[in-house]
Amino acid sequence: MAEGGCTKTEEEEGQATEEDLQSYHGVGVCKWFNVRMGFGFLSMTWRDDVPLESPVDVFVHQSKLYMEGFRSLREGEAVEFAFKKSSKGLESLRVTGPGGAHCMGSERRPKGKSVQKRRAKGDRCYNCGGLDHHAKECNLSPQPKRCHFCQSVSHMIASCPTKAQQSSQGSQGKSASVKEEKAEHSHLPPPTGSTD
Repeated sequence: MAEGGCTKTEEEEGQATEEDLQSYHGVGVCKWFNVRMGFGFLSMTWRDDVPLESPVDVFVHQSKLYMEGFRSLREGEAVEFAFKKSSKGLESLRVTGPGGAHCMGSERRPKGKSVQKRRAKGDRCYNCGGLDHHAKECNLSPQPKRCHFCQSVSHMIASCPTKAQQSSQGSQGKSASVKEEKAEHSHLPPPTGSTD
């Protein structure tokens, strides 16, 4: 028993060894690969250095591809791979090009994903207010801070007199209309058919 860690029972150790021994080696080509979804199937023609009578399909996920950059496969691309049997069928563990080289991959890329992020419509430079850049990209020297409501340099939005005036006029207008409604309802005759 090892100190400070979990120990495996003899049964668990035996299972892990059996699982590790059940990986196989295959050679074949990419049958098809969906670059948007990131998976496809390999068509295996050789299994453990023995040619197969008919090709067998092996599932492949982009995370198992040995290559740099965007991981994908080109239809018909020659591959070598380690695979295992799972409850869903055969699935690859590591896929390389011939001789262990990097996979070539497809020229296709998923549609609709641009490399450069789009800016939101309200996104603007905090320094000058321009819409075509951010403050870190601004060519002007640092500008004085301004109120976001009235653009004055003398105060910030928290103490903006223009905003306070507009909000108080709006709330006075609302309260006056509520008072008028109450006054109208108070002049209505009492409901008929009372149960007193």
